[in-house]
Amino acid sequence: MPRFSILPAEEGFYDWFEKGATNLVEAARLLSDLLHDFTNVQSKVSRITEQEHHGDFIVHEIYDMLHRTFIPPLDRETIQRLAAAVDDVVDNVEAAADLMLLYKVEKPTRQAARLAEIILACAEQIDVAMPLMRSKKTIQEVRRHTIEINRLENEADQVTRTGIAELLEHPDQLFNLIRWKEIYGALEDATDRCEDVADAMNVVVLESA
Repeated sequence: MPRFSILPAEEGFYDWFEKGATNLVEAARLLSDLLHDFTNVQSKVSRITEQEHHGDFIVHEIYDMLHRTFIPPLDRETIQRLAAAVDDVVDNVEAAADLMLLYKVEKPTRQAARLAEIILACAEQIDVAMPLMRSKKTIQEVRRHTIEINRLENEADQVTRTGIAELLEHPDQLFNLIRWKEIYGALEDATDRCEDVADAMNVVVLESA
């Protein structure tokens, strides 16, 4: 049932949601570039960290607006959940990049590069879907994108399993197993958090019905 309100809802939240999605795409694109062209690693990781800081700023602005807004366009919990979910993806992107720097990775694996591609594909789906939430005329189209995100997340699970299985074929290389297991974990967590974004978007769709 639509909520009754006597004042117009604050539409600025959608602006910030879209800025968050754009920031996510940029972070994911930088990660994919890092894993496909593993040069200037320090500089590329620093740029990803900058995107992570910008994501934190966006979340702060959303929470601040939520504190100041009497009638938000969505339930307050939904707004917080969506903002945090997008930010969590960027956090995991930054964590994965930082781990590769920390562990002095010489060359990314094929599975890591594929996971970066999947994260970018998920981010692009989020970026396209986010503006669709502004209007009841387009909000049902969000489901098409969330379904694709779920499919991509399932693929990421399989890619991660393949990567771990290959590491286990060389039990003598313990350090390699330890570092890549942790890196794969951060990359897979990023895809899991993309699915959290999809779930939060689906809640918005349901609330609009």
